Amino acid sequence: MKFKKIIKRITGISSPIFGVSWNPENTERDFAKEVIIFLEDRRVLYNPSEMEVPQHCVDSVLKIRKFLTSTIGKISEDTELAKSLKAMRAACRKFLDKTGMRNGDIIRYGANRGHWASWEFNGSVGELRGVFGIHIAKIAVTYGIDVEKDLATILPVEDEE
Repeated sequence: MKFKKIIKRITGISSPIFGVSWNPENTERDFAKEVIIFLEDRRVLYNPSEMEVPQHCVDSVLKIRKFLTSTIGKISEDTELAKSLKAMRAACRKFLDKTGMRNGDIIRYGANRGHWASWEFNGSVGELRGVFGIHIAKIAVTYGIDVEKDLATILPVEDEE
């Protein structure tokens, strides 16, 4: 490790008996674990869609996108973790684009079950979950992180052959 990196982490030096206080650098695994823990509490990713209020889903996806953007800013952009986070963030943008406004009117998804808007909303939720499932699995395997049961429902299924 280079001296400049070490010196940035030193928070204090004490004496007469020499001592140094410092903050250890977060590892990539720490950030990966933080992402998984955050996503485990996002019901939009795993609750049955009929249990969800569409506006709450949109609000949750906005929070996910903000969290991912913040985390991407803290890690090296050329890592596999950053690539996965960017892919999940792009899936959030696509979901928000599909469930946003049309011709200046906010679409009331789920207001009438069976209406085209509810089909489109449910399809968008499914697509979001598919992208997240792939990348969550990739992150979990790469960094050796367990995934809670609810969130694990969107991970790719095991090949039985």
